[in-house]
Amino acid sequence: MEEDLNQIGNNSSYNGEGDPESNTLNQPLVKANRTLSSTPLALVGAKVSYIESLDYEINENDLFKHDWRKRSKAQVLQYVFLKWTLACLVGLFTGLIATLINLAVENIAGYKLLAVGHFLGQERYVTGLMMFAGANLGLTLVASVLCVYFAPTAAGPGIPEIKAYLNGVDTPNMFGANTMIVKIIGSIGAVAAGLDLGKEGPLVHIGSCIASLLGQGGTDNHRIKWRWLRYFNNDRDRRDLITCGSAAGVCAAFRSPVGGVLFALEEVATWWRSALLWRTFFSTAVVVVVLREFIEICNSGKCGLFGTGGLIMFDVSHVTYTYHFSDIIPVTLIGVIGGILGSLYNHLLNKVLRLYNLINEKGKIHKVLLSLSVSLFTSVCLYGLPFLGKCKPCDPSIEEICPTNGRSGNFKQFHCPKGYYSDLATLLLTTNDDAVRNIFSSNTTNEFSMGSLWIFFVLYCILGLFTFGIATPSGLFLPIILMGSAYGRMLGTAMGSYTSIDQGLYAVLGAASLMAGSMRMTVSLCVIFLELTNNLLLLPITMFVLLIAKTVGDSFNPSIYDIILHLKGLPFLEANPEPWMRNLSVGELGDAKPPVVTLQGVETVAKIVDVLRNTTHNAFPVLDQAEVPQVGLASGTTELHGLILRAHLVKVLKKRWFLTEKRRTEEWEVREKFPWDELAEREDNFDDVAITSSEMQMYVDLHPLTNTTPYTVMENMSVAKALVLFRQVGLRHLLVVPKIQASGMSPVVGILTRQDLRAYNILQAFPHLEKSKGRKAH
Repeated sequence: MEEDLNQIGNNSSYNGEGDPESNTLNQPLVKANRTLSSTPLALVGAKVSYIESLDYEINENDLFKHDWRKRSKAQVLQYVFLKWTLACLVGLFTGLIATLINLAVENIAGYKLLAVGHFLGQERYVTGLMMFAGANLGLTLVASVLCVYFAPTAAGPGIPEIKAYLNGVDTPNMFGANTMIVKIIGSIGAVAAGLDLGKEGPLVHIGSCIASLLGQGGTDNHRIKWRWLRYFNNDRDRRDLITCGSAAGVCAAFRSPVGGVLFALEEVATWWRSALLWRTFFSTAVVVVVLREFIEICNSGKCGLFGTGGLIMFDVSHVTYTYHFSDIIPVTLIGVIGGILGSLYNHLLNKVLRLYNLINEKGKIHKVLLSLSVSLFTSVCLYGLPFLGKCKPCDPSIEEICPTNGRSGNFKQFHCPKGYYSDLATLLLTTNDDAVRNIFSSNTTNEFSMGSLWIFFVLYCILGLFTFGIATPSGLFLPIILMGSAYGRMLGTAMGSYTSIDQGLYAVLGAASLMAGSMRMTVSLCVIFLELTNNLLLLPITMFVLLIAKTVGDSFNPSIYDIILHLKGLPFLEANPEPWMRNLSVGELGDAKPPVVTLQGVETVAKIVDVLRNTTHNAFPVLDQAEVPQVGLASGTTELHGLILRAHLVKVLKKRWFLTEKRRTEEWEVREKFPWDELAEREDNFDDVAITSSEMQMYVDLHPLTNTTPYTVMENMSVAKALVLFRQVGLRHLLVVPKIQASGMSPVVGILTRQDLRAYNILQAFPHLEKSKGRKAH
């Protein structure tokens, strides 16, 4: 935890009068009426967990500097080579697991639909329904039980937690082996069960799990002890690998290598650099090679019912789309509708998730029953609603087989007589991927009636709201694509001869606009859709639609991932600070906290034990007597030596690195006791360390373990500027130092953490700022 939950302060309260922007220069802008307290708890998976921040900052203590100096050029090259090797392995394993999931889903769902089609051909409709619903219930039961009882963190898409991790929040149990295995099996069961969810979000989570496990050499209990892997036993390198894993997951889901890199850059990563861009691109390239190789194998008929779509999932490259300036009105309309519907979907999904949370709190069995109820409702709708649709005659000019009750195909016969097909069954009684292919189909003006499209759209709006949030792995991409393509095709049908744009293109633009309206992605989404459809002619019109949809959506509410982050209680730091944060200084923010806990350069064991036992802070400033006082300062003035981590203090106690006299140690003494790689490991539990009374009186030299170059800011810096620094550098602690250090004054005003810089926590301590939220900052 970043702060003690039982903080006590005696700050004066603000009387609520006056304008905070008209104070004199000698007065503080605002005064706190209570302490700046925080509750670092979050709902991750199924239980409330304590949240920690990550140490992305390089800890430049004496041991680190010595290790860096002694590294040879060959060792540096070996370290770089190992980074690229791990990036390659992330792409390789992500591609293999994505292929396994696709093969399993297509074959399980395919044989299920073939069995249902057999009963339909015999007009045994009730038996077909029982077969369809029973198979879906069984698959959902497997996915739900695994998530509820074995790996609660495997439920949901996992993308919000990845986004929080790359922002600096250590989300508990999110990247373990159990989570990955349950995510794989659960995704196969949930998607094959016909639920309105996709495997795209879970694949991003799976790729991140693979990257995390490779970086740390396996699970916590069974790690590979190879010494070179221990170079990656730090949060910085693990963050880079998980970024590669998230990009590889998107690439494996959409077969979109460039889109995967841009997704990681635009949506999930907080920190980026050119070297990471190259390694991420390399990981996605490996994924594409693996997928193409397996598709070549499957084209020879060795993969059962796996489709032959190739690397392009919804290939429309054979169609030459034409659009003119007069089409700007319907295209704009698509973007506006996408933004409005996307923000409305986010709002309603927020309400549904809050309702589901009340149900899930009743126990594990209620989670499973909720999942089964949604599965049963979905099965009845998918099987029963096609009876409401009309039978349409097959077009003899189309080469595709019509009608059919097979696993795939654009013309499902269902209950219709020979020579006729049910357009609604074509959309509903199939896998989600095939449904998207069908609704994206071009040059099929009269294939789907307006009534069937309306039923399809309303059904998937309902299913999209009630399916996401159940205890199964679930992705948001495909449900939103299905909803968006439906209203896009409806608009194209309504326009008729008034537009030159094909109805299939309307469906593509509708899907893109709804995704931009809900997820608020632009660049990465545009490239993903180009790689999905394999048609570069869609680029200008897709860019236009995405920009409109995102702009309209942003005017109503945040993106769906930001809403989920808020619901889970993850302390995510936004890129842009609130304008009113410029009216508050970090010094005033530090005054609202309890006095900072400091240590001396050579400290007693008793003081260290007392600090660790009675606080929950993760770092402590180390102060020293200045050997050469600054000009104008009296002798004996204290100076800031640096910042020492809680984990390093625990390591000192466990190794009993104690001194009998108060002195500074030699460099060789430290290296002899502390190997460089041991300090990278997190170790903050010292309850099992027994310190004797005689050891309590001994001393510890903290100088060699102290980070001598922590990030510091002046006390008059605005909170807005400090927040930008904190987020961009990836800090865990930010020291506030006085502008002028008077005699006898501490060189540290305070220490700020992630919780302190969150807008909600600041407003709790400074409620008067609420009045100035609407004003522009100076």
